[in-house]
Amino acid sequence: MGLSEVLALCGGLGLFLMGMEVMSEGIEKAAGARLRGILEVFTSNRVSGMFVGLIFTAIMQSSSACTSLVVSFVNSGLMNLYQAAGVIFGANIGTTVTSQLVSFNLSEYAPFILLSGVVVSMVAKSQKVKRIADIFAGFGVLFLGISSMSSAMSSMKDSPEITGFLAGLDSPVIALIAGLVITAVVQSSSVTVSLTLLMAKQQLFTGTYGTDIALFIILGCNIGACTTALLASLAGKKEAKRAALIHLLFNIIGTVIMFIIFMIALEPVSGLIHSFSADDGRFVANAHTLIKVFQVILLLPFSTMIVKLTYVIIPGKDEKVGYRDNFQLKYIGDKVIFNPSTAVVDALKELERMAHLSSDNLNRSMNALITLDENDIKEVRETEENINFLNRSITNYLIKINQSPLPIEDLQGIGALFHVANDIERIGDHAENIAEFAERRKAGGAAFSDSAIKEMTELLNRVNDLLSSTIKVIVGHGTEEDLKRFSVMEDAVDDLEKEIQQKHIDRLTRQECTPEAGMIFSDVATALERVGDHAFNIAVYTIKRDNSI
Repeated sequence: MGLSEVLALCGGLGLFLMGMEVMSEGIEKAAGARLRGILEVFTSNRVSGMFVGLIFTAIMQSSSACTSLVVSFVNSGLMNLYQAAGVIFGANIGTTVTSQLVSFNLSEYAPFILLSGVVVSMVAKSQKVKRIADIFAGFGVLFLGISSMSSAMSSMKDSPEITGFLAGLDSPVIALIAGLVITAVVQSSSVTVSLTLLMAKQQLFTGTYGTDIALFIILGCNIGACTTALLASLAGKKEAKRAALIHLLFNIIGTVIMFIIFMIALEPVSGLIHSFSADDGRFVANAHTLIKVFQVILLLPFSTMIVKLTYVIIPGKDEKVGYRDNFQLKYIGDKVIFNPSTAVVDALKELERMAHLSSDNLNRSMNALITLDENDIKEVRETEENINFLNRSITNYLIKINQSPLPIEDLQGIGALFHVANDIERIGDHAENIAEFAERRKAGGAAFSDSAIKEMTELLNRVNDLLSSTIKVIVGHGTEEDLKRFSVMEDAVDDLEKEIQQKHIDRLTRQECTPEAGMIFSDVATALERVGDHAFNIAVYTIKRDNSI
């Protein structure tokens, strides 16, 4: 085997890897938000979750991408471990689709598919069309890589170095370890199985076991494929680590069972698979699929026990960040797994947490205004500093993810989130202003009449109703009907503010309150009305963003 064949093999492998990356990224950008929605909705039980994982991975062409996404979902609290187990099991079947595609001779169509994808991507105006074209281009590149590798391997049979190396694999244990190591390095079982498939097609396995040695390489690939999810979980919470461990345990247990079966009954199992496989390449692809299907059928009933086992291996609980904990991020930041598909969801949950803090601070400041409690005034100021910290951190995070390969729908709606963060921060500012009014009232000895207190309480209650309703749609999905309802509520706040301002003027005219108390009352009413404006703005930006996806 000469240098030119080695270079052709390396180049083909590079094209294969690049094609898979382009396809996966194109699919994630074109349909990532919708696929995320499917994962959220249709994983209520392990069986439906298994089918979702299967379909998701078949589309994404990568079990590593699917399991890494599941790990980030668990880390974000969007999915529990029992739901994750079903999806991970299904992903293990879905990953066999790649080897099935490779086993068919599609390489002759690769140049046409690649050219079509590139041309459409260049001329298309729509970002979604461009992403779909990228998928086809990636598909074409992948099969060009297969064609190049296949051509290079055709001369391997004449190379004593290669045949000697493959002869060294003529041991089930060594073959398993080789499959594990190669897959862990390239972080894709699809690549290793596809290489094995091409070698089988060229009849390079000539040892004692013949093509059957590929079965043990596949078993090693199954364990090596867990590397990506394990690495992704390192920065995550314990639940994320347990999700990655589910993937590892499934493959280790399944591999041990299949290894024992092969050692006891290799010939009849191999003969059965060969009986409906047109050639050795199809044999490898069919074996890969059947191994995975058998493992899932065998282990799915025991998924609950596997999940419980992860709690034994990784005991204890994470130190939870409460929504009131100062200067700490709960859903985003360096200590949380970053995944483009869940990045916006994590940002929304952090915004929701910030909004609750602002709402609580508003009510605390109003309580301070009436009771003149020094501790309340002090806590309002401390919480406002925390809100400012969250605003800066969330804004920086939004800038960061805006430069990441986000799904198109998330990218289109990310601008609205900057506005949401700003409006929440402004509510915190108004709460701080009201605390300052409380200090002015205490210093000047200004007294409110019972009527004034009653009117401010009524206005605060209206604002609270609007604010709590809009906070619910930050992470939830609001509708145009919700927006109309919020508009009516906001108008009611405006009307009530005008009404009590007029009553306040009437009291001043009748000299029923002091000018100092009157100024504070008027400023508080205006601040509350503006909080209502910001609450409505949050709903507008959030709901319009949701409806644009």
